[in-house]
Amino acid sequence: MPALTDTNAPVRPTVWIGLLPALVVCLAAPAFFVLRITWLGWALLALGMLLAWLLRVRLTEGAKARFPEVRVGPRYETAKIISGRTPSLVRDLSLIAIGMLIVSVIPLKAELDNWAMVRFTLALGGAVLVPYLISRYVYRDYAIRFPWRGGGRWTTFQWTWLVVVLALGWLILPFYFITSGVYTNWPVVNTPELIARLFVGVGAVGIWDELFFICTVFVLLRRHFPMAVANVLQAIVFVSFLWELGYQAWGPLLTIPFALLQGFIFLKTRSLAYVVTVHLLFDAVVFLVLVHAHNPGMLDGLFLV
Repeated sequence: MPALTDTNAPVRPTVWIGLLPALVVCLAAPAFFVLRITWLGWALLALGMLLAWLLRVRLTEGAKARFPEVRVGPRYETAKIISGRTPSLVRDLSLIAIGMLIVSVIPLKAELDNWAMVRFTLALGGAVLVPYLISRYVYRDYAIRFPWRGGGRWTTFQWTWLVVVLALGWLILPFYFITSGVYTNWPVVNTPELIARLFVGVGAVGIWDELFFICTVFVLLRRHFPMAVANVLQAIVFVSFLWELGYQAWGPLLTIPFALLQGFIFLKTRSLAYVVTVHLLFDAVVFLVLVHAHNPGMLDGLFLV
C-alpha cells in the first residue's frame, strides 16, 4: 500500500480528468443507500467504469509521470518494484465498485435476528475480502493492505483525542438519537440477549467501516488523488452507507465530519488499530444511547437527555 503521509505523497498534481469517473463511481453510493434506486447505482457504476476505461491511456501516462518515486510499505520500495505496474484508476475503481455492489445486495436496516446477522456478515465481509483477493491475486498490485500498527507508538495527542471522542459522543449522541427519533431505526433491545446482539452488531459494523471505507476506498483513491479529494470521495460512500444504516434526519452533520476525520487520522497515523479504536469508542456511546433510548429509566443517570 502506498504510504499515505504527505511526505511520501505524489508531488505532481492529480490528473484531474480522472476525477470525473471516480466521482461518478462514488455517487453510486447515494443511489444505492440514500435514494435506494438500485438501477441508478448500477448505471452510475457502469458509467464511471466506462469513463475510466475510455480515459485509461491519458490516466496511465499521468500515473507513470507521478508514481515512480512513491514509497510503499515498511521498506519504502517504489510502487513499480511492488506491483510491476503503475497504479491503474480502472483497476482501483473496479475494486471500489465490486465492494459497493456486494454491500448493495442486502438491505441495511438494522436487525438482530440470526438471519440478519448472517446476511450482514456475508455481505460486509465479502465487500472487504473480495476486492482484497482480486487486488492481491488477480491484479497483483497489493493495493489494499491493513496496517494494524502503522506509524508506531501512539502520541500524547492521539491518547488525548480518544478522550475527546468519548466526551463529544457523550454530549452529542444522546441529543441526536433521542430528539430526532432516529433511535427507532434500530430494533428495540429490552432483553439481555438483544442487548448483547446489539453490542456485537454495532462493534462489528464499526470495525468493517474502517476496513472498507478507509483501508479500501480511501486508500485506493489516495493512489490517484490528493488527500483532500480522496477523503471527500470516500466520505460520500461512508456517509451514504451510514444513512441507510440509520443515521438519518440531521445525522449527516455528524457523520460527514466523522468520515473526513477518520480519513485524515489514518493518513497521519497509518494505523488501522488507532482508527478502529476511535470508531469503537464512538460506537460504544452509540450502543449505550440506543439501550438508554429503548429502555427509559435504565441509564437515566448516565446521560443528560
